[in-house]
Amino acid sequence: MMTSIPLPVPTAASVLVASSNDAFRRQVIESLHFTTNQIEEAQGGADALAKLESGRCNVLMLDRCLADITTHDVVKAVGSQHPSVEIILLDPENGTASLPISGQQGAEVIDTQFVPQEDADSIPGLIGSSPAMLRICAMIRRVARKNTTVLLTGETGTGKEVVAQTIYRLSPRSGRPFVIVNCAAIPEALLESELFGYVRGAFTGAVQSRMGRIHTAHGGVLFLDEIGEMPMGLQAKLLRFLESGEVQRLGSPDVFKVDVRVIAATNANLPLRIAERQFREDLYYRLAVFPIELPPLRARGPDILALADHFLRTICAKDAVLDGAAERWLQEQAWRGNVRELRHCLERASVWWDGQGPVKVEHLWPRT
Repeated sequence: MMTSIPLPVPTAASVLVASSNDAFRRQVIESLHFTTNQIEEAQGGADALAKLESGRCNVLMLDRCLADITTHDVVKAVGSQHPSVEIILLDPENGTASLPISGQQGAEVIDTQFVPQEDADSIPGLIGSSPAMLRICAMIRRVARKNTTVLLTGETGTGKEVVAQTIYRLSPRSGRPFVIVNCAAIPEALLESELFGYVRGAFTGAVQSRMGRIHTAHGGVLFLDEIGEMPMGLQAKLLRFLESGEVQRLGSPDVFKVDVRVIAATNANLPLRIAERQFREDLYYRLAVFPIELPPLRARGPDILALADHFLRTICAKDAVLDGAAERWLQEQAWRGNVRELRHCLERASVWWDGQGPVKVEHLWPRT
C-alpha cells in the first residue's frame, strides 16, 4: 500500500472513508487529519450506504476493491439516493485517487475511472468492447496476476466459467491443473468425498482410496461453480480449507497441505441466502475477496452484434453474415438467458439457413 496518495478533499468536508481493508482505511484516515476532523469510517460498501443515510457526510472516499459489493453498485446507489455526495475513488494498489465526482455523475464514469491504459483493452477470447465489458477485462487483467480468491456473480449464461478460465489462462498458474467442481450437479452425499477425497473403507462402496479434486488442483486453480448450492454442512469444511490450505480425506487422520487458488461462481443472491440462513456469512466474505459481477447481455449494447457475428462464423460458416433486419431483431431482444441464449439462437439459425444469402430473422426465429 502507498503512503502518499494525493487526496483531493474539499475544504471543510465531512468525509466517510469506506474500505474493507482495515489497514488501508486507517492509513487514509490518518492522512485526512491534516485537512479535516469530520471523519467517519465504513468497513465496506453496504456499511457505507447505511451510514450515508444519516446525512452527516458529503464526501465518500471509496476503495475500488470492496469485499462485499462492487464499487460500481455502490456508486450507482449513491447517485440515485445521495446525488449531492461527492465521491473520491481510491486505488490502494497503485496509490492513486480520482478528482471528486458527484454521486449523480459517478455511475456514468465509474466504468472508465482507474482503468490503466494497459488494462483497458479487450482480452483475446472475450468478445465485446462495451464499457461494461472493458471494465470486466481490466479487473480480470489485474486479479489474474495475483493469487487472490475471486467470486464471480451474475445471471445465468453471462459467461462466468469463461471468465474463470480466462483468469487462469492469464495467471502464473496457467500451466498447472484447472479443476472444475459444479456444486449443483454432484449429489450432496457425494460432494464432500469428491472435494476432499477418501481412503479405502471410509464408507460403503469405498473399495479403494481416492484423491479429492482439491488435492488434484494442487499448484493450479479450483473453480467452484454454483457455490451458492453447496450444502451448509459442507460450507464449514470448505471454509476451514480456505483458511488453512489443508485437506483431510474422509476416513484418514492424515492432513495434506495444498497450494490451490480458488475461483467461485454463482448466479444466486448470496446476501439473501445469508439472510435466509442458507449460506455462511463468513464463507461469503472469504470467497468475495475480489468480487466480479458480470453484466447481463442486455447491458452490453454493441457486444450483442459482435457476439452474434462470432457465433455465426463459428457455427454457420466463416463467410456468413446477418441482414439488417436480423441485426435489428437481435438488438431488440431481452436475452434473459444472456450469452448462452444468444449462442443457441445462432445455432438454431445454422439449422434453418441453407447457406445461400444472408442469415435472416426467419432463420433466427422460424415460425413453424
